[in-house]
Amino acid sequence: MDSSRISLRPFKLSDVDDFLKWASDDRVTRYLRWNSITSREEALAHLEKVAIPHPWRRSICLDDRSIGYISIFPESNDDRCRANFGYALAAEYWGQGIATIASKMAVSSVFQDLPYLVRLQALVEVENRSSQRVLEKTGFVKEGLLRKYGYCKGEIRDMFVYSFLSTDLVL
Repeated sequence: MDSSRISLRPFKLSDVDDFLKWASDDRVTRYLRWNSITSREEALAHLEKVAIPHPWRRSICLDDRSIGYISIFPESNDDRCRANFGYALAAEYWGQGIATIASKMAVSSVFQDLPYLVRLQALVEVENRSSQRVLEKTGFVKEGLLRKYGYCKGEIRDMFVYSFLSTDLVL
């Protein structure tokens, strides 16, 4: 994939149709805490109430069309030195290196955008090998297994925890 075609930018309401295309796919939302979006109205509400006001959520764009997202959500108060890192990508673009390129772009800019951050952490279900590989190719370090840690889609699941520190190098 030509990385010059990929960009990260804040969501816009005009992304609604592109967003709905990938956010309605159960394969894409399988490991997300939120369920697939089922209508244009629900997509618009999600953009308006969740994606746009989020502290650091960016649309992954291919030729400026939304094909996924990256979210960096800082903790609060004394824990604001760390943030949770997550992403999703339209299934038709899996395996093309886009998630890795977008993750590297996000990691390269977030420590400047949020200078109080020291640590990004990502929780990934044990079964989600593709996401683990994206994080590893970005430069995240696998720290360990958290048994029965994350609740998602009605189950408590085992998760791997990964980290990237502000002093680490993007690969």
